[in-house]
Amino acid sequence: MQLHDAVTEHGSQAADRTILLAIASAIALLHILTNSRYGFHRDELQFLSDARHLDWGFVAYPPLTAVLEHIGLSLFGLSIVGLRLFSVIAQAVAIVVSGLMAKELGGGRLAQVTTAVAVALSPLPLFDGTEFQYTSFDFLWWVLIAYFTIRLLKSEDPRWWIVIGVAIGVGLETKYTVCFLALSMVAGFLLSPARRLLMNWWFCAGVALAVMIFLPNLLWQVRHNFITLQFLQYIHARDIRLGRGEHFWARQFLLCANTYSAPLWIAGIGLYLRSAKYRPLAWMFLLPAAFYTLTHAVFYYLSPAYPMLIAMGAVGFEAWRSQLRRAWAVALTSLLFAGLLGAGAYSVAVIVPLQDHGRLRNFALAKNDALREEIGWDELVKTVAGIRDSLTPEQQAHLAITAANYGEEGAIEILGAAYHLPMPTSTTNSGWLRGYPATPPTTIIVLGLRRAQADAVFTGCRLAGHNGNAEGLPNEESTDHPDIFVCGPPREPWPQLWKEHRSFG
Repeated sequence: MQLHDAVTEHGSQAADRTILLAIASAIALLHILTNSRYGFHRDELQFLSDARHLDWGFVAYPPLTAVLEHIGLSLFGLSIVGLRLFSVIAQAVAIVVSGLMAKELGGGRLAQVTTAVAVALSPLPLFDGTEFQYTSFDFLWWVLIAYFTIRLLKSEDPRWWIVIGVAIGVGLETKYTVCFLALSMVAGFLLSPARRLLMNWWFCAGVALAVMIFLPNLLWQVRHNFITLQFLQYIHARDIRLGRGEHFWARQFLLCANTYSAPLWIAGIGLYLRSAKYRPLAWMFLLPAAFYTLTHAVFYYLSPAYPMLIAMGAVGFEAWRSQLRRAWAVALTSLLFAGLLGAGAYSVAVIVPLQDHGRLRNFALAKNDALREEIGWDELVKTVAGIRDSLTPEQQAHLAITAANYGEEGAIEILGAAYHLPMPTSTTNSGWLRGYPATPPTTIIVLGLRRAQADAVFTGCRLAGHNGNAEGLPNEESTDHPDIFVCGPPREPWPQLWKEHRSFG
């Protein structure tokens, strides 16, 4: 009987894993089938540009995202589906691991499936599969760190500190907010009986591995006078000025997690706090949440923390359900899944480009400004190429293209190669580190500035074209800086210009 039970349990666990893989595969297939509907996003063009100038760091983020994009370029060229494939894989893995968290916390099939569905149909994880963004990989590292922490607390085997340290190190090479998770984890251990698991050499080895992995970027920051810290200070002040830190908690319920998963993740916090074994997981959410709230951070910073809460909440729901009469249990389970699927369907319609024409497309473009930022880049590059071709041979021989917007810079560099456009220059983010033209140009095509700004920096400016899109959709490029100018040399020498006009965005 014992052998039979073991075989049955093994078969059941294999079936559970198959279901989790099926859920993740369905989401991955959805993204693969729809990710080519529009063009690159402004942020993706910055990543593509940085991928062609690999370094141990970039002004706006650590190096891993650009490294992965460099690999993607080598494998797929400029295929949008191919370049976004790493993001799709990251989200699929996060969905499976989220379900496995529920399993390790004692949940059966219902808890695992509930967790996977809730995470798969949450707005921000869905968005992370539609573009190549560092948030896509940041989400995965948070989920893996939480999963490894659960395995550590469950087994009390300190060797799990090794993989935790590796995940934290790789996470720090992706997005610096992982440091808040790491510090909150240590605090959570100190505030619970799990503090005894810190007193061993495995913990020290995990810390050492995290530091070693992060060290190249840290040294890069030292060499560049911690330029990213200056960038982050500017971005934070800008976000507060623009009100992007407002409605932080409302957006946690509406965007960071599936709206109908709120009872699960709220219950998850309470269940972690009540559990002497797993209490550190509660602090891994509560401490970053408190810090982000007090500092008026942008809402999506906390998004990767929700899968671990949903997993525990789903386990609690499954245990509570088992105590109910069958009719009540079926009704409540049906209600939960109807809510998760309904809210998820709405999120899919808003976030995923289901159509390239028609009502669903119009609905998504009206609701989702990120999709509007994927439209118009090919038109911009074609317009700039036409302006270049209208110049005299002498002007073309001493031509430069400068862009104040990093998306425009990336578009000229990446998409402009088909038109043989020169490498652009920019004072924004890592473009500033790459410097100004070695041979001073006499004619400059200027993007990303308004007329008064262009006249203040350059001489002899004239309006030469417009930056927009044939569909007339409003986005940052068509609204904030719609004009393209042809100018003469800058009013100051290039070294002085570069010194005074460094910008972040």
